[in-house]
Amino acid sequence: SENPSVTLFREYLRIDTVHPKPDYDAAVRFLERVGTDLGLACQKVEVCQGRVVLILTWQGTNPRLRSILLNSHTDVVPVFEEHWTYPPFEAIKDSQGNIYARGAQDMKCVSIQYLEAIRRLKTEGKSFARTIHLTFVPDEEVGGHKGMEMFVQRPEFKALNVGFAMDEGLASPSDTFSVFYGERSPWWIKVKCMGSPGHGSRFISNTAAEKMHKVINSFLAFRESEKQRLKSDSSLTLGDVTSLNMTMLEGGVSFNVVPSEMAASFDIRIPPTVDLKAFEEQVATWCRGAGDGVTYEFHQKCMDQHITSTEESDPWWKAFSGVCRDMKLQLKLEIFPAATDSRYIRAAGHPAIGFSPMNRTPVLLHDHNEFLNEQVFLRGIEIYARLLSSLASVPPLPAEG
Repeated sequence: SENPSVTLFREYLRIDTVHPKPDYDAAVRFLERVGTDLGLACQKVEVCQGRVVLILTWQGTNPRLRSILLNSHTDVVPVFEEHWTYPPFEAIKDSQGNIYARGAQDMKCVSIQYLEAIRRLKTEGKSFARTIHLTFVPDEEVGGHKGMEMFVQRPEFKALNVGFAMDEGLASPSDTFSVFYGERSPWWIKVKCMGSPGHGSRFISNTAAEKMHKVINSFLAFRESEKQRLKSDSSLTLGDVTSLNMTMLEGGVSFNVVPSEMAASFDIRIPPTVDLKAFEEQVATWCRGAGDGVTYEFHQKCMDQHITSTEESDPWWKAFSGVCRDMKLQLKLEIFPAATDSRYIRAAGHPAIGFSPMNRTPVLLHDHNEFLNEQVFLRGIEIYARLLSSLASVPPLPAEG
């Protein structure tokens, strides 16, 4: 008696695509099977060894028009099974209809909702002027460097002729639905402090540890100021402020040896309202203030600050928001606090919205006991069906002749 869409969702959840050894082949075979069943054209692009992007296409009646891109990633983050009520890859459904599995919210739900929305529209005999492409990409959870980042550089991506893209969002515990029109820029910085070495029994001057102490104090004082700014202004969300965390500390060889070198690593996420050049100068000032022999290097430095228009004059946003008004969906517009593959799509010059239709749902992405209720899942299919109908029917734009 289970809804076939729910059954399909649970089947996908049981495919173990957890890092560090995701079974991408099984995921691609499954999705290709579903796409073929729906009569969608299928293309596989190996962006690097063992990393395949699957493209499923529903051809529009006017292929010259720019297309709608529905993106989702196939990988999921690791689990700590001892903290789970149910095995995380069995997709157990409890008596309330909650489906427990890694990827239930992030983001295998969205992949199946896209497909089932298309199934519904095709069953109703619908067709649209604009082509709809679905892309299923690997490695998003480890930065997308062997996934979407490489794919947007490929001729196969350019051939998709993307006009507007949708990608993942977040669950919302309230009645509202979160919609993300931009992302913070992730910066991973490693600060190295060089100093005088010596015996652990002496008061050595100019040590690496003393310099590191100053560096950490400067970085964490800024962290506290941003934390307080978020706390004191109820209009701000996490995506509106710069978050900073020290994530690694390295140095030392023995209890009785003052080391000549220490290093600290920081994960910083910067909103698009911040001047990135000015922020880097602030980092340089903190390092200079700690003394000589203090340097920093970037392990990740995203400089793209593209945001997607949410003005009613924008035809894509008008099509998206109009459906939400008609369905009486309350939207909360936000900057995404972490990083998704949308950043690569926006950097390639295409508007992209992050949206996962999960309201009245606790945010459990990357958490223990990740679940999604089947009724919320099914409602999402209905929402996507309406959104696709609207977006794929946007009239020809001036640039499209």
